[in-house]
Amino acid sequence: MAEQSDGRTQQSAPTEEANTVTPDRTPDDGDSSRGNGEHLLPQLVAHLREHRTRLREEWSERIQEAHLLTAMTPKEMAAETTSVYDNYVEVLETGSVGALQQYARDLSERIIPRGVETHEVVGIVLLLRDVLARSLFEKYQRDFALLNEVLDAYEPAANRIANTVAVSFVEERERVIRQQQDAIRELSTPVLPVRERLLILPIIGVLDSERARQLTEQLLSGIRKHRAKVVVIDITGSPDVDETVANHLVQTVDASRLMGASVIITGLSPKIAQTLVTIGVDLSKMNTIGDLQGGLEEAERLLGYTVTRKEGSSGS
Repeated sequence: MAEQSDGRTQQSAPTEEANTVTPDRTPDDGDSSRGNGEHLLPQLVAHLREHRTRLREEWSERIQEAHLLTAMTPKEMAAETTSVYDNYVEVLETGSVGALQQYARDLSERIIPRGVETHEVVGIVLLLRDVLARSLFEKYQRDFALLNEVLDAYEPAANRIANTVAVSFVEERERVIRQQQDAIRELSTPVLPVRERLLILPIIGVLDSERARQLTEQLLSGIRKHRAKVVVIDITGSPDVDETVANHLVQTVDASRLMGASVIITGLSPKIAQTLVTIGVDLSKMNTIGDLQGGLEEAERLLGYTVTRKEGSSGS
């Protein structure tokens, strides 16, 4: 019995292989942690924060080698990469996608005006993912089973971060582009008050369906704001319109009439005139004058002003 007991004692004693535990593993890193990737995230986060300076510098070098963020100064790039790194690690720790989306939008607002392109943002995030993955590989490479668990925990979170940043940046860039387009359209179709109750709307360039819709909105808003009675729409600078836009122009005249304003159209080109005739526009609804000067004179007549051609014109 004593020998059996000794035998049991020898069998239960730790072997040399069992004693070989990597210093990176915690007491709970045994079988109970296998397949539980999220259990390892606190360790990963602690490692990434501990080596923050070295990893961020390595990441910055990779960015420069890839010729990304070239529109930014070294000081700006250092500030932004530090901020991105810290937020990246924080999201790994918390898993808060909402906070990441807000940060990505804030980042986009700062760097888009500096000329940073979408592929650059995606590129730097993917480089950071790679730099951190290499660091984790170096740390856990002595235990391949644990390394697999670590990567299983890291990669889905890192991919989610990369996708979220990319989508948020694209959405913000599209929003900026839409704002710029709206500003350009507004500048290209100004509603100008000439005198009391008289507006002029000069149209320059191609008049497509979207711009025609915006033109109507701006004109009706201007009629209400200035309490206009007469509007002169000059399309001398618009060489051509298609059938859809021509119909929209007629609708604009009708809508203006409902708002209490008469519309005079000037500068019709032969091609636009033919389009209006072809689509069967009721020309009795449209007051057309050959040129802008004639249109303004007609507008003043409708408003009750007297137009004279001698010096010192008077109005009544």
